[in-house]
Amino acid sequence: MKKKILIIVAAVLVVALMLGAYFLFREKATQGEKAITITVIDSTGKETVYELNTDALYLIQAMDEAEGLTYEGEDGPYGMMISHINGERAVYEEDGAYWSFNVNGDYCNYGISEQPVNDGDAFEIVYTPA
Repeated sequence: MKKKILIIVAAVLVVALMLGAYFLFREKATQGEKAITITVIDSTGKETVYELNTDALYLIQAMDEAEGLTYEGEDGPYGMMISHINGERAVYEEDGAYWSFNVNGDYCNYGISEQPVNDGDAFEIVYTPA
């Protein structure tokens, strides 16, 4: 019985340490005004670039501020799943495509509501067929 309790306590401590490390070392958004770009690449390869100065902490806030950029999606267990960008639809389960989100050439590590925005970031939203 004591051995089971010790194992449970050890497991709880490991989980607590992992969560603490995640929140301590995860990428954080920069406070204050930032100059960023958001480039949307549609299914034809056409690029639309939005340059903005923003106080947004997260990508979803910057997308809301980008004049002319529209999006639709549904909240899910992992955050908002984007289905439409600028009126173009990409729903993997139905048409085998999705919207890929990149920052500074790398795939975003977070959903748009948690993806930090830092000065000089270059975001890409790319129509991606499967």
